[in-house]
Amino acid sequence: MNVSLKLILILLLLGGNLFAQKVERPNIVVILTDDHAVSAIGAYGAKYGATPNLDRLAKEGALFNRAFVVNSICGPSRAVLLTGKYSHTNGMRDNRDTFDASQDVFPARLKQSGFQTAWIGKWHLVSYPQGFDFWNILPGQGQYYNPDMISMKGDTSRVKGYATDVITDMTIDWLDKRDESKPFFVVVGEKAPHRTWMPDTADLGKFDHIKFPLPKNFYDRYDNRIAAGMQDMSIEKTMKLGYDLKMKSDPDRLADSFLRRMTPEQRKKWNTYYDKVEADFLKQKLSGNALTEWKYQRYMKDYLSTTLSLDRNIGKILSYLDKNNLTKNTIVVYTSDQGFYMGEHGWFDKRFMYEESMRTPLIIRYPGIIKPGTVSNQIVSNVDFAPTLLEAAGVPVPKEIQGKSMMAHLRNNKISVRKSAYYHFYEFPGEHSVLKHFGIRTSRYKLIRFYDHKDFWELYDLQKDPSEMNNLYGQKKYQAIAADLKEQLRQLCIENKDEEALKALARNF
Repeated sequence: MNVSLKLILILLLLGGNLFAQKVERPNIVVILTDDHAVSAIGAYGAKYGATPNLDRLAKEGALFNRAFVVNSICGPSRAVLLTGKYSHTNGMRDNRDTFDASQDVFPARLKQSGFQTAWIGKWHLVSYPQGFDFWNILPGQGQYYNPDMISMKGDTSRVKGYATDVITDMTIDWLDKRDESKPFFVVVGEKAPHRTWMPDTADLGKFDHIKFPLPKNFYDRYDNRIAAGMQDMSIEKTMKLGYDLKMKSDPDRLADSFLRRMTPEQRKKWNTYYDKVEADFLKQKLSGNALTEWKYQRYMKDYLSTTLSLDRNIGKILSYLDKNNLTKNTIVVYTSDQGFYMGEHGWFDKRFMYEESMRTPLIIRYPGIIKPGTVSNQIVSNVDFAPTLLEAAGVPVPKEIQGKSMMAHLRNNKISVRKSAYYHFYEFPGEHSVLKHFGIRTSRYKLIRFYDHKDFWELYDLQKDPSEMNNLYGQKKYQAIAADLKEQLRQLCIENKDEEALKALARNF
């Protein structure tokens, strides 16, 4: 064989390999919801049938039992996902900050490497997205009914329909119009099931036949837990009859503005349902614990009814991938920006480092890499999403990223990603009066340092006390464990370059 022929064959082989690599680059769909509690998802043990499509996704992929967020609040959680960096590094510490979208975000690196990129739906980072080929976002928190949407031109227009349907339809429209020669990355940013839990009219009353059991610690007295006693997120005192639970006998201007957005047809269905609920409520003349428990039942019914449309639309996206022969080469990630309290400790909302809010749902389907039906008990964090998806796409992970790639774990779930999760919450004073705190969560223990307004520690043995009712800090039996966890926490603060946390540790270490 002469030299020229050899050279041609080598070039053909190299070209074939490069083409194969290009074809094998996976598409990526990230479905990011808002305030979706693990306890409301069937795959995690919920009994109410609200998530059949999510349950399907879990059967076809991996369910993560120990996925945590680094800061349990909406905007900062999204910033962590985008950057792979902790809040103190990416600059978005709480919802009052403005995210610098011009910084190094991983979708921009995907775009540079040849992906088509899009973010559609809830963004909630004050600034406009950058590093995307396409975006169309809700302003701020957005609205459930007939939502306004901001286009890449900066124009705002009102779209008729229910937000979850609108966002899905826009996503599918973008997928239909994409350049099919390129892999795609899209974030489907859902508003649901964020407060005030407004179901689609088709789902009103779907859970009215259920009487939800009260969580065992619903009437928590917060013994030996200073911050828990100071919060303002209780169903009893904080949840509003008008704003949250749609009772017109407790007038609320903001709640009324939500109704004014509705079409006559939407409002008629809405009023027909809630007027009946209110008539029954007024007839009962409830007070004390009976009123608090009625509020809990209404909260659960509205919240789960809101998730029905969410799950239905996840099903639409999965069906689209199936019908267009995209399933085998598409990573689907389902997660929420944090967890949520469904009556545990008598609460709704999030923010605390306690399990219900720090823990987030995470389901990943990756055909050919993840064995269907996989259950992971390894600790992972939302700061790990960016490096994981970059590695999956074959894009180098910049050294500035603070998260750790999960790819080795996705291939072999016995391989751990990290031994512990780090957490830091900054918003005080702020809504719901949750004190500033940071801490470490290991496979068994959780150590929390509350600081700034009040300085104290909390320690929990999650094996013996999964509901975090018994603060063990200061008990002689746990002194050695506390000391070891403090040192691990200090090392994490150094590793993550969290100067504010290090200063707080120096005041009482």
